[in-house]
Amino acid sequence: MRALLIGAVEGTRVAMETIAAASGWELAGLLTLPPQLKGRHSDFDDLAGDAARLGAEVVFADNGNAPATVAAVEKIAPDISFVIGWSQLCRPALVRAAGGRMVGYHPAPLPRLRGRAAIPWTILLGERITASTLFWVGEGVDEGPILAQRFFIVAPDETARSLYTKHMRALERALQGLLPQLLMGDVPGEDQDHRLATWGARRNADDGRIDWSRPAVEIERLIRAVGRPYPGAFTFSGADKLTIWSASLSADGARHHASPGQVILGDGETFGVMCGDGVALSVGVYESSAGTAPRLNAMLGRAP
Repeated sequence: MRALLIGAVEGTRVAMETIAAASGWELAGLLTLPPQLKGRHSDFDDLAGDAARLGAEVVFADNGNAPATVAAVEKIAPDISFVIGWSQLCRPALVRAAGGRMVGYHPAPLPRLRGRAAIPWTILLGERITASTLFWVGEGVDEGPILAQRFFIVAPDETARSLYTKHMRALERALQGLLPQLLMGDVPGEDQDHRLATWGARRNADDGRIDWSRPAVEIERLIRAVGRPYPGAFTFSGADKLTIWSASLSADGARHHASPGQVILGDGETFGVMCGDGVALSVGVYESSAGTAPRLNAMLGRAP
């Protein structure tokens, strides 16, 4: 069966390798972003070279629904398509050109957390269980019949990177189970219960700015939720931008009286910061635009 793959992220690579290795399947084409547009995805993956080596025709497009893109997909003549790691909605003309059947992927337990930024939202909301979901693409956002779901536990200390990795493993296994079923014929899927749907709003890099007046547990959760492969949580020490990649609650904070955002512990490399609830965070891994840790008693979070 000839498959078209649409996407430009790590998950797209997982799907590409899984489809190419599956019996009875041919990766006929890849619709992806040109490298100069890699800024659209924090987890962008340049797949063109590997796809071409697998014998797939590569179509670069900034707009998947543009007439020229639709025409290029028609020439590939896929039997079915997979949309994994593509932020644009696929309009009816593209769906028809891509074989009339389109399988989508979402790193959330649909119908919960449809929409954007599912991995950060999973951590920010304190979800205990999540799932990788394959579904038939319809006219709405992430609302088509479910083809496969693989559930797993979200660890209390889950980071964006660790959760992303778990989703990649779940995606691979879900595809390995689904591909033989699709070869055998029509797979109708199971309708979602739309009454239970929730939606995640789009997030951007500015949403990672730390508000030190918030409780320490909330700030620590934000740091985990927006870390790599996303832009990271950040604050300022004067003109110095600090991107914080890891932090933990500090028992030493209980012995300090300080304002939210004030640096209370520091050894020249690492440092602690008082939060709004009187609990301190000990900053582990961070990057400084000035290359140094903030000085003791510096106030973080103020605009440069």
